Parts: sequence; structure tokens; C-alpha cells
Amino acid sequence: MNLLLLGMSHRTAALALRERFAVEDPRPALCKLVAAPEVEEAALVSTCNRIEILVLSHQPEAARLLLRRFLQRDLLDGEGQVDSQELDAALYSYEDANAVRHVFRVACSVDSLVIGEPQILGQVKAAYRASVECGACGPILGRLFQRAFGTAKRVRNETRIAQRPVSVARVAVDLARQIFESLEGKAALLVGAGDMIELALESLQSAGLGSVHVANRSPARAEALATRFGASAHGLDEIPLLLARSDVVLTCIGGDVPILTPAIVEEALRKRRQRPIFAIDIGVPRNVHPDVDRLDGVYRYDLDDLEGVAQTNAQERHREVAHAEAIVSEEQQRFDGWLSALSAVPTIRALRGRAESIRRGELARGLTGLSLAEGERRAVEAITRAIVNKILHAPISMLRRERDREAGLAHLEAARNLFALDDPEAPGAEADEPATEGRTSSEEDAS
Repeated sequence: MNLLLLGMSHRTAALALRERFAVEDPRPALCKLVAAPEVEEAALVSTCNRIEILVLSHQPEAARLLLRRFLQRDLLDGEGQVDSQELDAALYSYEDANAVRHVFRVACSVDSLVIGEPQILGQVKAAYRASVECGACGPILGRLFQRAFGTAKRVRNETRIAQRPVSVARVAVDLARQIFESLEGKAALLVGAGDMIELALESLQSAGLGSVHVANRSPARAEALATRFGASAHGLDEIPLLLARSDVVLTCIGGDVPILTPAIVEEALRKRRQRPIFAIDIGVPRNVHPDVDRLDGVYRYDLDDLEGVAQTNAQERHREVAHAEAIVSEEQQRFDGWLSALSAVPTIRALRGRAESIRRGELARGLTGLSLAEGERRAVEAITRAIVNKILHAPISMLRRERDREAGLAHLEAARNLFALDDPEAPGAEADEPATEGRTSSEEDAS
């Protein structure tokens, strides 16, 4: 079994390309992927800064070709094709240990546009839940994501990366402060009601912004968020009116078409008597049409523009990256060890070794003080060995029979959990090292 990850991120692809592959609901795509014979398990992470597909496969090369075709045929939006050379230049791929390491780094926000931003972990958890809900996540990816979440928790607790959390939304607000010098007395329009908008509201309030308007497709969600921050709530139909009253506009809302078009913005500028509007678009796909840049008096920034600002704000976090990377490496090695153990031969070997160790120990204690002839001792020895072999026969036969199937992975993991084979303190654990010495896979299969 091989792990394979294929994707693109802010490091390899411009926003104009990334937004073409944005996925709101990954479940239909995942169902289609796991229906292919090349894929056993699958997960899809789609955020404003990356689109990544992770699969488990018996056929890694065939799966790689499948994922490449899948990206262009199934995830690409309908606005024309993407040049193959451009797409290939933007894509990266990782296998096995490197794929594990990459997933851990993403969950820990070490690979984020803004190092240490907390939103990515929630987005990875959402991707995991979607994979579970549609049946695309099996025992291997399930364990991988759980270890990724544990690694992120360690990085958060053991480093200073998250002591002063920074998000893309906060970087956007910092940029607004640089442009206006002071936000006091300024008015802002926030389009959307998700986590990014909430973080922006917190930062805007702390920066002393005057009035804030929140517009969203769901007035109830806009009202709930606005009430918490003393802002006003509105529907999207009110945007033209609100835009004319706003100095700062920050957008982060889902949708296939831009919310702010050149015509809407031009009318707002006319009503503002050409007083400038600062627009920060952190939506993917973009919420502000790029042609807005042609209008005098509008300063539009999107995620690509924010990257430079993010880099200047991340010096303190970069000092902690080495510590975070060490944690990632340690957790990756642990997962690789578990994955290596999750095969029939090591599991059967460990199970036999522990059972034999327990048998010998209990037999020695039971015979202490008894006066048995040598023949009688050999008979008792044979009886206890036969009992152990008969008890282990059914589970070991199952592990051997199912080892090359996906169900076999679940059986192997269950066996290691039920018999505590990964617990060094469990009964019989003292036999682990001796049991693995001097035996080959072929010898184990023959036993």
C-alpha cells in the first residue's frame, strides 16, 4: 500500500489558477475517486491557499495518472481548459513518508501563507470529516489524520508559533492600517460571516474602526455575528448602498461569480465623489472582479498580494519553525513505524511472541514447587503450547488470508489494539525484541 498526495498551493500556483480548482463540497469527488480500482482511501483538502488530494493505493503510478486526470476533468471549473504545462508546473506530489510529513506540516500551519495561522487546522479537520462521511476514509487515512491533529496540538503547546496567532484576515487588517495610517472614524463593509470575517472583525475593532457593516447570504448568520461585535447586519442585496458608505471592504464568501463587479464599484465611487475604497478580497474563487483595478480610486488586494505582507509579519514565527519541524519529524517517524508494523508478518510475529512469553511465564510459576517427572513436565509443556496455538489459529489465519485486502488493514489494526501489541508495558512485551530476531518473512509464513 502506498500513500500519494497531489496538489498545488500558494507556493506553486497563482490565485487565478488555484481558484479554478476550488471545491466547496468534496464528498461527490471523493465518492468518484474511491470508486476507481486504483484508489482504496481518499481525502481532499480545499482552502483559499491550496487544493490537495491524498489517496491510499496498491497502484501508485496508476493512481498518480488518475489524480492528474481527475484534477483537470472533474475539479476544473467550466471556463475553458488549463494549459497542461502550466498545470504540471504548479502541481507537486509526495509519496509515503514525504506525504505523511506534508500533511503534518499543513495541519501545523508550518506550510501556510501565514506561519502559525490557526484556521488551517479546522479546514483539515473539515476535510477529514467529509472523507469519513462519504466512506472514503479508511483505517490508514483515519490514523494519519488523527496523528496530524495530535502533531498540531503538540506544536501549538510546545512552540511559540501560536502564542500571537496571525491569520490572513489579520494580515489584511494590518495592510488596511498601513494604507490609512489610522482606522479611527473609517467605515468597513465585511461580506461573509465565516471564521475569516470573524477574525477580521476582532482585528478591526481593536484597531479602532468606526462603523462596521456585515453582509451575508443568510441574514440570520450576519445578524448573529454583527450582534456579537456591535455591527449592523445586512443581506447581499444591500451591498451597492453599503459600498458607497465604506472606506474598507473585506470579502470572504463562497460563490462562483464575483460579488463586486466593476459596475457596482464604479457607481459606489460616483456616490462617494471619488473618495477611495480599499478592497481586500480573501475569497476563493475571488469575490471582487479583477477588472475593478481599472477604476481610479480603488485599491484592490487579493491573497497573492497579501503574501508579501504576511512574510514581513512572520519573523518571530520563523524562529519557532525549526522547533515545529522537529516535532513534525518525530511524529512522522512514529506514524511510519506504525505503518510498517501494520503488515501481516510483524503483527503475527509479535502476537506469537507475546503469547509464547506469557505461556512460558505462567507455566514456570505454575510448576514452581511441584514434583513432576521430566516426562510429565514435557506433557504439561505440550498441552499449554497446544492451547496457545489453537487459540491463535483463527485470528492468525484471518490476518494471513486478508492481508492483501483493504479489510485486512482494519483486521491488522484491530489485532494490534486488542492484544496491545504497541504497548511496551503489556503482558508479554518483554518478548518483542527476541521474537523479531533471526526470522524471515518466509519463515513466519511457513510457521
